[in-house]
Amino acid sequence: MALHYINGEFTKGSGTSTIDVLDPASEKVLDTVPRGTGEDAEAACKAAKTAFNSWKRTPANVRANLMHEAAAKMRAHKEKIVHLLTLEEGKPVPENEEEFEWVTNTFDYYAELGRHERGRVLPSGEYSQLNLVIKEPFGVALCIIPWNYPLLLMAWKVAPALAAGNTVIIKPSELTPLSTLYLAEHCFDHFPAGVINVLNGVGKDVAEPLVLHPDVPVIAFTGSLATGQRIASLAAPMMKKLHLELGGKDAFVIAEDADPDLAARALSYAALTNAGQVCTSTERVYLPRSKALQFTEALVAHVNSLRLGPGIEASTDMGPMIGSTYREKVEGHVAEAVSKGAKVLTGGRRPQQLERGYYYEPTVITNVNHSMLIMREETFGPAIPIMEYDSFDQAIELANDCIYGLGACLLTGDPMKAKIFLEEVKAGTIWINDPLTDNYAGPFGGMKLSGGARELGQEGLDEFRETKHVHWEFSTTPKSWWYPYGK
Repeated sequence: MALHYINGEFTKGSGTSTIDVLDPASEKVLDTVPRGTGEDAEAACKAAKTAFNSWKRTPANVRANLMHEAAAKMRAHKEKIVHLLTLEEGKPVPENEEEFEWVTNTFDYYAELGRHERGRVLPSGEYSQLNLVIKEPFGVALCIIPWNYPLLLMAWKVAPALAAGNTVIIKPSELTPLSTLYLAEHCFDHFPAGVINVLNGVGKDVAEPLVLHPDVPVIAFTGSLATGQRIASLAAPMMKKLHLELGGKDAFVIAEDADPDLAARALSYAALTNAGQVCTSTERVYLPRSKALQFTEALVAHVNSLRLGPGIEASTDMGPMIGSTYREKVEGHVAEAVSKGAKVLTGGRRPQQLERGYYYEPTVITNVNHSMLIMREETFGPAIPIMEYDSFDQAIELANDCIYGLGACLLTGDPMKAKIFLEEVKAGTIWINDPLTDNYAGPFGGMKLSGGARELGQEGLDEFRETKHVHWEFSTTPKSWWYPYGK
Protein backbone atom coordinates (compact mmCIF):
# COMPACT_ATOMS: atom_id res chain seq x y z
CA MET A 1 0.00 0.00 0.00
CA ALA A 2 1.26 3.48 -0.90
CA LEU A 3 1.38 5.90 2.05
CA HIS A 4 1.25 9.60 2.89
CA TYR A 5 4.55 11.49 2.71
CA ILE A 6 4.75 13.88 5.66
CA ASN A 7 7.82 15.57 7.14
CA GLY A 8 10.20 13.48 5.04
CA GLU A 9 8.69 10.13 6.04
CA PHE A 10 6.08 7.76 4.70
CA THR A 11 3.23 7.14 7.12
CA LYS A 12 -0.12 5.37 7.21
CA GLY A 13 -1.56 8.35 9.05
CA SER A 14 -4.31 8.27 11.62
CA GLY A 15 -7.15 6.91 9.50
CA THR A 16 -8.34 3.34 9.08
CA SER A 17 -10.02 3.66 5.67
CA THR A 18 -8.28 3.17 2.34
CA ILE A 19 -8.90 4.15 -1.29
CA ASP A 20 -8.49 1.75 -4.22
CA VAL A 21 -6.66 3.20 -7.22
CA LEU A 22 -8.03 1.69 -10.43
CA ASP A 23 -6.60 1.17 -13.89
CA PRO A 24 -9.25 2.86 -16.09
CA ALA A 25 -8.36 0.59 -19.01
CA SER A 26 -9.14 -2.64 -17.14
CA GLU A 27 -11.01 -1.48 -13.99
CA LYS A 28 -8.53 -3.54 -11.93
CA VAL A 29 -7.07 -2.29 -8.64
CA LEU A 30 -3.51 -1.03 -9.07
CA ASP A 31 -2.84 -0.21 -5.42
CA THR A 32 -4.46 1.27 -2.34
CA VAL A 33 -3.69 4.47 -0.44
CA PRO A 34 -4.78 5.57 3.03
CA ARG A 35 -7.76 7.88 3.17
CA GLY A 36 -6.38 10.87 5.05
CA THR A 37 -8.08 12.57 7.96
CA GLY A 38 -8.15 16.02 9.47
CA GLU A 39 -5.49 14.83 11.90
CA ASP A 40 -3.24 13.92 8.97
CA ALA A 41 -3.87 17.33 7.43
CA GLU A 42 -2.82 18.97 10.69
CA ALA A 43 0.39 16.92 10.75
CA ALA A 44 1.24 17.91 7.18
CA CYS A 45 0.55 21.56 7.94
CA LYS A 46 2.72 21.50 11.05
CA ALA A 47 5.59 19.92 9.11
CA ALA A 48 5.33 22.42 6.26
CA LYS A 49 5.08 25.42 8.58
CA THR A 50 8.10 24.33 10.61
CA ALA A 51 10.17 23.70 7.47
CA PHE A 52 9.23 27.10 6.04
CA ASN A 53 11.22 28.95 8.69
CA SER A 54 14.49 27.60 7.30
CA TRP A 55 13.43 27.03 3.67
CA LYS A 56 12.60 30.70 3.11
CA ARG A 57 16.14 31.58 4.26
CA THR A 58 17.79 28.93 2.10
CA PRO A 59 19.86 30.69 -0.59
CA ALA A 60 18.24 30.72 -4.01
CA ASN A 61 21.24 28.93 -5.48
CA VAL A 62 20.81 26.07 -3.02
CA ARG A 63 17.07 25.82 -3.73
CA ALA A 64 17.85 25.79 -7.45
CA ASN A 65 20.34 22.96 -7.09
CA LEU A 66 17.83 20.89 -5.16
CA MET A 67 15.21 21.44 -7.86
CA HIS A 68 17.67 20.52 -10.63
CA GLU A 69 18.51 17.37 -8.68
CA ALA A 70 14.81 16.49 -8.53
CA ALA A 71 14.57 16.84 -12.31
CA ALA A 72 17.67 14.70 -12.78
CA LYS A 73 16.25 11.97 -10.54
CA MET A 74 13.01 12.02 -12.52
CA ARG A 75 14.93 11.49 -15.76
CA ALA A 76 16.72 8.54 -14.18
CA HIS A 77 13.30 7.03 -13.37
CA LYS A 78 11.56 8.02 -16.60
CA GLU A 79 10.50 4.56 -17.72
CA LYS A 80 8.86 3.72 -14.40
CA ILE A 81 7.18 7.12 -14.05
CA VAL A 82 5.68 7.05 -17.56
CA HIS A 83 4.50 3.47 -17.05
CA LEU A 84 2.84 4.33 -13.75
CA LEU A 85 1.21 7.45 -15.22
CA THR A 86 -0.21 5.38 -18.07
CA LEU A 87 -1.63 2.74 -15.76
CA GLU A 88 -3.34 5.06 -13.30
CA GLU A 89 -4.46 7.82 -15.65
CA GLY A 90 -5.11 5.95 -18.90
CA LYS A 91 -3.81 8.16 -21.70
CA PRO A 92 -1.41 6.63 -24.25
CA VAL A 93 2.31 6.38 -23.57
CA PRO A 94 3.31 9.10 -26.08
CA GLU A 95 1.07 11.59 -24.27
CA ASN A 96 2.55 10.59 -20.91
CA GLU A 97 6.06 10.89 -22.29
CA GLU A 98 5.16 14.46 -23.25
CA GLU A 99 3.76 15.07 -19.76
CA PHE A 100 6.97 13.70 -18.26
CA GLU A 101 9.11 16.12 -20.31
CA TRP A 102 6.98 19.03 -19.14
CA VAL A 103 7.41 18.00 -15.51
CA THR A 104 11.21 17.74 -15.59
CA ASN A 105 11.67 20.89 -17.65
CA THR A 106 9.30 22.86 -15.42
CA PHE A 107 11.46 22.07 -12.40
CA ASP A 108 14.59 23.09 -14.31
CA TYR A 109 12.93 26.27 -15.60
CA TYR A 110 11.80 27.51 -12.19
CA ALA A 111 15.07 26.48 -10.56
CA GLU A 112 16.75 29.13 -12.71
CA LEU A 113 13.95 31.68 -12.63
CA GLY A 114 13.83 31.47 -8.84
CA ARG A 115 17.37 32.81 -8.53
CA HIS A 116 17.05 35.42 -11.24
CA GLU A 117 15.52 38.23 -9.18
CA ARG A 118 13.72 38.97 -5.94
CA GLY A 119 12.19 42.34 -6.79
CA ARG A 120 13.53 45.68 -8.00
CA VAL A 121 15.05 48.99 -6.92
CA LEU A 122 12.92 52.11 -7.41
CA PRO A 123 14.09 55.67 -8.01
CA SER A 124 13.98 57.30 -4.57
CA GLY A 125 12.36 60.59 -3.70
CA GLU A 126 15.52 61.81 -1.92
CA TYR A 127 19.23 61.14 -2.46
CA SER A 128 19.52 59.84 1.11
CA GLN A 129 16.86 57.18 0.57
CA LEU A 130 16.60 53.72 -0.93
CA ASN A 131 13.31 52.28 -2.19
CA LEU A 132 13.01 48.54 -2.75
CA VAL A 133 10.27 46.23 -3.97
CA ILE A 134 10.83 42.85 -2.37
CA LYS A 135 8.92 39.72 -3.38
CA GLU A 136 8.63 37.23 -0.55
CA PRO A 137 7.16 33.73 -0.15
CA PHE A 138 3.77 33.40 1.52
CA GLY A 139 4.49 30.33 3.63
CA VAL A 140 2.67 27.01 3.24
CA ALA A 141 1.10 26.46 -0.20
CA LEU A 142 -1.65 23.88 -0.54
CA CYS A 143 -1.53 22.41 -4.07
CA ILE A 144 -4.70 20.51 -5.01
CA ILE A 145 -4.02 18.52 -8.18
CA PRO A 146 -6.52 17.02 -10.67
CA TRP A 147 -6.33 13.53 -12.15
CA ASN A 148 -6.02 14.35 -15.87
CA TYR A 149 -2.39 15.55 -15.70
CA PRO A 150 -1.35 14.45 -12.22
CA LEU A 151 2.34 15.31 -12.54
CA LEU A 152 2.29 18.20 -15.01
CA LEU A 153 -0.25 20.24 -13.06
CA MET A 154 1.57 19.35 -9.86
CA ALA A 155 4.84 20.68 -11.33
CA TRP A 156 3.21 23.88 -12.60
CA LYS A 157 2.30 24.69 -8.99
CA VAL A 158 4.96 23.04 -6.85
CA ALA A 159 8.03 24.13 -8.85
CA PRO A 160 7.30 27.90 -8.73
CA ALA A 161 6.09 27.63 -5.13
CA LEU A 162 9.37 26.03 -4.07
CA ALA A 163 11.47 28.41 -6.15
CA ALA A 164 9.76 31.34 -4.45
CA GLY A 165 10.61 29.93 -1.01
CA ASN A 166 7.31 28.38 0.01
CA THR A 167 6.84 24.90 1.41
CA VAL A 168 4.09 22.73 -0.10
CA ILE A 169 1.41 20.23 0.74
CA ILE A 170 0.39 18.28 -2.35
CA LYS A 171 -3.10 16.82 -2.36
CA PRO A 172 -3.19 14.56 -5.43
CA SER A 173 -6.47 13.34 -6.84
CA GLU A 174 -7.65 10.20 -5.12
CA LEU A 175 -7.93 8.72 -8.62
CA THR A 176 -4.25 9.23 -9.52
CA PRO A 177 -1.99 9.51 -6.45
CA LEU A 178 0.56 6.81 -7.29
CA SER A 179 2.87 8.70 -9.65
CA THR A 180 3.07 11.64 -7.22
CA LEU A 181 3.95 9.30 -4.35
CA TYR A 182 6.60 7.68 -6.53
CA LEU A 183 8.21 11.10 -7.03
CA ALA A 184 8.11 11.70 -3.28
CA GLU A 185 9.97 8.45 -2.67
CA HIS A 186 12.53 8.58 -5.45
CA CYS A 187 12.85 12.20 -6.63
CA PHE A 188 11.98 14.49 -3.70
CA ASP A 189 13.71 12.60 -0.88
CA HIS A 190 16.72 14.95 -0.89
CA PHE A 191 14.67 18.03 0.05
CA PRO A 192 14.70 19.01 3.73
CA ALA A 193 11.97 17.29 5.74
CA GLY A 194 8.64 19.10 5.57
CA VAL A 195 9.42 21.15 2.46
CA ILE A 196 7.35 18.77 0.28
CA ASN A 197 4.46 16.78 1.73
CA VAL A 198 1.97 14.51 -0.06
CA LEU A 199 -1.41 13.89 1.55
CA ASN A 200 -3.83 11.27 0.17
CA GLY A 201 -7.57 11.39 0.54
CA VAL A 202 -10.70 13.13 -0.63
CA GLY A 203 -11.25 16.85 -0.59
CA LYS A 204 -13.74 17.17 2.25
CA ASP A 205 -11.55 15.10 4.58
CA VAL A 206 -8.13 16.68 4.01
CA ALA A 207 -8.29 19.59 1.58
CA GLU A 208 -11.10 21.49 3.30
CA PRO A 209 -9.37 21.48 6.72
CA LEU A 210 -6.26 22.89 5.05
CA VAL A 211 -8.22 25.50 3.09
CA LEU A 212 -9.61 26.65 6.45
CA HIS A 213 -6.32 26.35 8.32
CA PRO A 214 -4.86 29.69 9.50
CA ASP A 215 -1.32 28.49 8.71
CA VAL A 216 -2.06 27.86 5.01
CA PRO A 217 -2.09 31.27 3.27
CA VAL A 218 -2.08 30.01 -0.34
CA ILE A 219 -4.40 27.56 -2.10
CA ALA A 220 -3.52 26.51 -5.65
CA PHE A 221 -6.23 24.43 -7.32
CA THR A 222 -7.01 23.09 -10.77
CA GLY A 223 -10.42 21.52 -11.21
CA SER A 224 -14.12 22.15 -11.61
CA LEU A 225 -15.84 25.51 -11.30
CA ALA A 226 -18.08 24.20 -8.51
CA THR A 227 -15.12 23.04 -6.40
CA GLY A 228 -13.27 26.28 -7.07
CA GLN A 229 -16.27 28.28 -5.92
CA ARG A 230 -16.45 26.13 -2.78
CA ILE A 231 -12.76 26.80 -2.03
CA ALA A 232 -13.23 30.54 -2.65
CA SER A 233 -16.21 30.72 -0.30
CA LEU A 234 -14.31 28.95 2.48
CA ALA A 235 -11.13 31.00 2.06
CA ALA A 236 -12.74 34.42 1.54
CA PRO A 237 -13.18 35.35 5.25
CA MET A 238 -9.44 34.83 5.78
CA MET A 239 -8.48 36.76 2.64
CA LYS A 240 -6.21 33.96 1.46
CA LYS A 241 -4.26 34.00 -1.77
CA LEU A 242 -6.26 31.91 -4.25
CA HIS A 243 -4.71 30.41 -7.36
CA LEU A 244 -7.69 28.87 -9.20
CA GLU A 245 -7.79 27.34 -12.68
CA LEU A 246 -11.36 26.24 -13.17
CA GLY A 247 -11.66 24.65 -16.56
CA GLY A 248 -13.10 25.79 -19.84
CA LYS A 249 -15.26 25.24 -22.86
CA ASP A 250 -12.73 26.12 -25.55
CA ALA A 251 -13.82 27.14 -29.01
CA PHE A 252 -12.11 26.16 -32.27
CA VAL A 253 -12.89 28.38 -35.24
CA ILE A 254 -11.97 27.15 -38.71
CA ALA A 255 -11.76 29.86 -41.35
CA GLU A 256 -12.83 29.39 -44.95
CA ASP A 257 -9.26 29.35 -46.25
CA ALA A 258 -8.19 26.42 -44.05
CA ASP A 259 -7.30 23.08 -45.64
CA PRO A 260 -9.91 20.42 -44.71
CA ASP A 261 -7.40 17.60 -44.14
CA LEU A 262 -5.13 19.81 -42.03
CA ALA A 263 -8.15 21.04 -40.09
CA ALA A 264 -9.26 17.46 -39.43
CA ARG A 265 -5.89 16.55 -37.93
CA ALA A 266 -5.52 19.74 -35.88
CA LEU A 267 -9.07 19.56 -34.58
CA SER A 268 -8.85 15.87 -33.67
CA TYR A 269 -5.70 16.51 -31.68
CA ALA A 270 -7.21 19.52 -29.91
CA ALA A 271 -10.43 17.70 -29.03
CA LEU A 272 -9.36 14.11 -28.39
CA THR A 273 -5.98 14.29 -26.62
CA ASN A 274 -6.33 12.42 -23.32
CA ALA A 275 -9.79 11.36 -24.51
CA GLY A 276 -10.88 14.99 -24.40
CA GLN A 277 -10.10 15.21 -20.68
CA VAL A 278 -8.06 18.41 -20.86
CA CYS A 279 -9.16 21.79 -19.51
CA THR A 280 -8.14 23.30 -22.87
CA SER A 281 -9.75 20.59 -25.00
CA THR A 282 -11.70 21.88 -27.96
CA GLU A 283 -15.34 21.51 -26.88
CA ARG A 284 -17.03 23.80 -29.42
CA VAL A 285 -16.27 23.89 -33.16
CA TYR A 286 -17.40 26.58 -35.58
CA LEU A 287 -17.21 25.89 -39.32
CA PRO A 288 -18.05 28.20 -42.25
CA ARG A 289 -21.40 27.10 -43.60
CA SER A 290 -20.15 27.33 -47.19
CA LYS A 291 -17.58 24.58 -46.60
CA ALA A 292 -19.07 22.66 -43.70
CA LEU A 293 -19.57 19.46 -45.68
CA GLN A 294 -15.93 19.32 -46.81
CA PHE A 295 -14.65 19.87 -43.30
CA THR A 296 -16.99 17.40 -41.60
CA GLU A 297 -16.28 14.64 -44.11
CA ALA A 298 -12.53 15.05 -43.62
CA LEU A 299 -12.97 15.12 -39.84
CA VAL A 300 -15.13 11.99 -39.70
CA ALA A 301 -12.68 10.10 -41.91
CA HIS A 302 -9.76 11.04 -39.69
CA VAL A 303 -11.59 10.29 -36.43
CA ASN A 304 -12.62 6.88 -37.76
CA SER A 305 -8.96 6.05 -38.39
CA LEU A 306 -8.02 6.47 -34.73
CA ARG A 307 -7.35 3.38 -32.66
CA LEU A 308 -9.05 3.02 -29.28
CA GLY A 309 -7.51 0.86 -26.56
CA PRO A 310 -5.36 0.67 -23.41
CA GLY A 311 -2.86 3.47 -23.21
CA ILE A 312 -0.08 1.00 -22.46
CA GLU A 313 -0.40 -0.55 -25.94
CA ALA A 314 1.82 1.00 -28.64
CA SER A 315 -0.96 0.92 -31.26
CA THR A 316 -3.36 3.04 -29.19
CA ASP A 317 -4.25 6.57 -30.28
CA MET A 318 -6.91 7.25 -27.64
CA GLY A 319 -7.21 5.57 -24.26
CA PRO A 320 -10.10 5.22 -21.81
CA MET A 321 -11.75 7.92 -19.78
CA ILE A 322 -10.84 8.07 -16.10
CA GLY A 323 -14.07 6.64 -14.66
CA SER A 324 -17.72 5.75 -15.14
CA THR A 325 -19.09 9.04 -13.75
CA TYR A 326 -17.13 11.06 -16.28
CA ARG A 327 -18.20 8.82 -19.15
CA GLU A 328 -21.83 9.07 -18.12
CA LYS A 329 -21.60 12.86 -18.27
CA VAL A 330 -20.45 12.69 -21.90
CA GLU A 331 -23.23 10.24 -22.70
CA GLY A 332 -25.75 12.59 -21.09
CA HIS A 333 -24.54 15.59 -23.10
CA VAL A 334 -24.71 13.66 -26.37
CA ALA A 335 -28.15 12.22 -25.59
CA GLU A 336 -29.54 15.64 -24.66
CA ALA A 337 -28.21 17.16 -27.88
CA VAL A 338 -29.69 14.36 -30.00
CA SER A 339 -33.05 14.81 -28.29
CA LYS A 340 -32.97 18.45 -29.43
CA GLY A 341 -32.15 17.65 -33.05
CA ALA A 342 -28.39 17.09 -33.17
CA LYS A 343 -26.99 14.34 -35.41
CA VAL A 344 -24.18 11.95 -34.50
CA LEU A 345 -21.93 11.41 -37.52
CA THR A 346 -19.64 8.89 -35.85
CA GLY A 347 -19.15 7.46 -32.37
CA GLY A 348 -21.63 8.33 -29.67
CA ARG A 349 -21.41 5.02 -27.81
CA ARG A 350 -19.24 2.67 -25.79
CA PRO A 351 -17.07 0.48 -28.05
CA GLN A 352 -18.48 -3.03 -28.26
CA GLN A 353 -15.07 -4.65 -28.79
CA LEU A 354 -13.74 -3.46 -25.41
CA GLU A 355 -15.68 -5.15 -22.64
CA ARG A 356 -13.75 -3.69 -19.71
CA GLY A 357 -12.51 -0.17 -19.11
CA TYR A 358 -14.11 3.28 -19.25
CA TYR A 359 -14.01 3.71 -23.00
CA TYR A 360 -16.15 5.96 -25.15
CA GLU A 361 -15.83 6.27 -28.90
CA PRO A 362 -14.57 9.58 -30.29
CA THR A 363 -17.75 11.33 -31.34
CA VAL A 364 -18.53 13.89 -34.03
CA ILE A 365 -21.91 15.57 -33.69
CA THR A 366 -23.55 18.24 -35.88
CA ASN A 367 -26.70 20.39 -35.92
CA VAL A 368 -25.91 21.69 -32.44
CA ASN A 369 -26.65 25.10 -30.98
CA HIS A 370 -26.01 27.03 -27.79
CA SER A 371 -29.20 25.83 -26.11
CA MET A 372 -27.62 22.39 -25.73
CA LEU A 373 -25.53 21.28 -22.74
CA ILE A 374 -22.81 20.03 -25.07
CA MET A 375 -22.21 23.64 -26.17
CA ARG A 376 -22.62 25.27 -22.74
CA GLU A 377 -21.24 23.03 -20.01
CA GLU A 378 -17.80 21.46 -19.79
CA THR A 379 -18.16 17.97 -21.30
CA PHE A 380 -14.62 16.78 -20.59
CA GLY A 381 -14.69 13.84 -22.94
CA PRO A 382 -14.09 12.75 -26.55
CA ALA A 383 -16.95 14.67 -28.19
CA ILE A 384 -16.60 17.14 -31.08
CA PRO A 385 -19.79 19.23 -31.49
CA ILE A 386 -19.90 21.26 -34.71
CA MET A 387 -21.90 24.43 -35.39
CA GLU A 388 -21.92 26.39 -38.64
CA TYR A 389 -21.43 30.15 -39.02
CA ASP A 390 -22.17 32.59 -41.85
CA SER A 391 -19.54 35.28 -41.21
CA PHE A 392 -16.26 35.57 -39.34
CA ASP A 393 -17.78 38.22 -37.06
CA GLN A 394 -20.50 35.75 -36.13
CA ALA A 395 -17.87 33.09 -35.39
CA ILE A 396 -16.19 35.45 -32.91
CA GLU A 397 -19.53 36.23 -31.27
CA LEU A 398 -20.19 32.52 -30.88
CA ALA A 399 -16.71 31.89 -29.48
CA ASN A 400 -17.28 34.60 -26.86
CA ASP A 401 -20.78 33.35 -25.97
CA CYS A 402 -19.56 31.28 -23.03
CA ILE A 403 -19.10 31.66 -19.27
CA TYR A 404 -15.54 30.30 -19.59
CA GLY A 405 -12.50 31.91 -21.17
CA LEU A 406 -9.56 29.55 -20.85
CA GLY A 407 -8.39 29.17 -24.45
CA ALA A 408 -9.49 29.46 -28.06
CA CYS A 409 -8.12 28.15 -31.37
CA LEU A 410 -8.18 29.54 -34.90
CA LEU A 411 -7.09 27.85 -38.11
CA THR A 412 -6.38 30.31 -40.91
CA GLY A 413 -3.73 31.66 -43.26
CA ASP A 414 -5.32 35.11 -43.25
CA PRO A 415 -3.28 37.46 -40.99
CA MET A 416 -6.13 39.96 -40.67
CA LYS A 417 -8.51 37.27 -39.41
CA ALA A 418 -5.82 36.15 -36.97
CA LYS A 419 -5.33 39.69 -35.66
CA ILE A 420 -9.04 40.25 -35.21
CA PHE A 421 -9.39 36.89 -33.46
CA LEU A 422 -6.54 37.38 -30.99
CA GLU A 423 -7.80 40.87 -30.08
CA GLU A 424 -11.53 40.16 -29.87
CA VAL A 425 -11.80 36.69 -28.33
CA LYS A 426 -11.91 36.74 -24.53
CA ALA A 427 -9.61 33.90 -23.50
CA GLY A 428 -6.35 33.53 -21.60
CA THR A 429 -4.56 31.70 -24.42
CA ILE A 430 -5.11 32.13 -28.14
CA TRP A 431 -3.74 29.41 -30.42
CA ILE A 432 -3.44 30.20 -34.11
CA ASN A 433 -2.65 27.20 -36.35
CA ASP A 434 -0.98 25.25 -33.51
CA PRO A 435 -3.58 24.16 -30.92
CA LEU A 436 -2.79 23.30 -27.30
CA THR A 437 0.93 24.08 -27.46
CA ASP A 438 2.31 25.76 -24.34
CA ASN A 439 5.52 27.65 -23.60
CA TYR A 440 7.45 27.44 -20.32
CA ALA A 441 7.94 31.22 -20.40
CA GLY A 442 4.37 31.99 -21.50
CA PRO A 443 1.68 32.41 -18.83
CA PHE A 444 -1.18 29.91 -18.90
CA GLY A 445 -4.56 30.69 -17.38
CA GLY A 446 -8.06 31.87 -18.08
CA MET A 447 -10.55 34.70 -18.02
CA LYS A 448 -14.17 34.91 -16.87
CA LEU A 449 -15.22 31.82 -14.86
CA SER A 450 -12.09 29.95 -15.88
CA GLY A 451 -10.37 31.85 -13.07
CA GLY A 452 -7.67 34.48 -13.05
CA ALA A 453 -4.63 32.42 -12.02
CA ARG A 454 -1.54 32.17 -14.21
CA GLU A 455 0.85 29.24 -14.38
CA LEU A 456 4.23 29.13 -16.17
CA GLY A 457 6.42 32.10 -16.99
CA GLN A 458 7.33 34.93 -14.65
CA GLU A 459 3.64 35.25 -13.82
CA GLY A 460 3.61 31.67 -12.51
CA LEU A 461 6.41 32.49 -10.07
CA ASP A 462 4.76 35.71 -8.91
CA GLU A 463 1.58 33.80 -8.05
CA PHE A 464 3.51 32.39 -5.10
CA ARG A 465 5.18 35.64 -3.95
CA GLU A 466 3.72 38.63 -2.15
CA THR A 467 5.05 42.12 -2.67
CA LYS A 468 6.60 44.34 0.00
CA HIS A 469 7.71 47.95 -0.47
CA VAL A 470 10.71 49.06 1.60
CA HIS A 471 11.31 52.81 2.12
CA TRP A 472 14.73 53.33 3.72
CA GLU A 473 16.01 56.72 4.83
CA PHE A 474 19.73 56.71 5.66
CA SER A 475 19.67 60.04 7.49
CA THR A 476 18.46 60.12 11.10
CA THR A 477 17.71 63.87 11.25
CA PRO A 478 14.10 65.01 11.82
CA LYS A 479 11.97 65.87 8.79
CA SER A 480 10.71 69.40 8.37
CA TRP A 481 7.10 68.23 8.01
CA TRP A 482 6.98 66.33 11.31
CA TYR A 483 5.11 67.71 14.35
CA PRO A 484 4.79 70.31 15.67
CA TYR A 485 3.35 72.38 12.80
CA GLY A 486 3.44 75.62 14.79
CA LYS A 487 6.78 77.49 14.99
